[in-house]
Amino acid sequence: MKSDPAKVIHLLSKFTGQDLTRTLGRIEAEVRGLSADDCDAFLEQAGAGREVLAAAAEMKRLAGQINVTIHALGILLCLPHILEQGETVEYVSLGAGNTGREFDLETNLRVAEFKFIRWRGGAESIRQNSIFKDYVLLAENPTPKRKYLYLVGTEHALKFLHGGRALSSVLSRNDKLQKMFSERFGSQFSKVRDYYDAHRDAVQIEDVSAWLLELAEVLIVDEVEDDLVESQSHRPS
Repeated sequence: MKSDPAKVIHLLSKFTGQDLTRTLGRIEAEVRGLSADDCDAFLEQAGAGREVLAAAAEMKRLAGQINVTIHALGILLCLPHILEQGETVEYVSLGAGNTGREFDLETNLRVAEFKFIRWRGGAESIRQNSIFKDYVLLAENPTPKRKYLYLVGTEHALKFLHGGRALSSVLSRNDKLQKMFSERFGSQFSKVRDYYDAHRDAVQIEDVSAWLLELAEVLIVDEVEDDLVESQSHRPS
């Protein structure tokens, strides 16, 4: 079902009701004692038709597109705040996994990466790995242009960069980055803070929350960004 999103939402709402947990609890209670002869009538009464399943599948497809949409809109809405007098955009990489472009943004004055993640502050290894990858690739790029890492809130990212997590752990899921790091530095750095302390002036980390209040205030962005972080990890390094 590739249809009107409004119809998709309507079909799903008929099944889920106002409280999905309560709805499922009711159905679990009512399904006890169900026989094969009763199934069709019960499914119709519960609103659990194949059309609803198709609507749920379509919603899942649309949700995947939202990840990329947030990333694209976030970058575009940051541009009026970022660009300086005389600065012009050379390219933007708005989608996940775009090839042939090293960064999310390059102008005649800067290169930049954007991460629209709302950190929870706990064990967030996927986010940490992604942030470190972006920081390293910015810091090690030979361009003379200014380098920026734009984040929705910087507190947790900076705490991670100042922290003692082992680089062997951070790099373990990115073979290309691990190889590059090993060839360039050998055993010079063992913890995240060791590398960051030696390269803290290479990249400017800036908070975009004030420019994207609609995004910064929605905690659900925690979940929304997970798939995008994973897909971006496959971008060429």
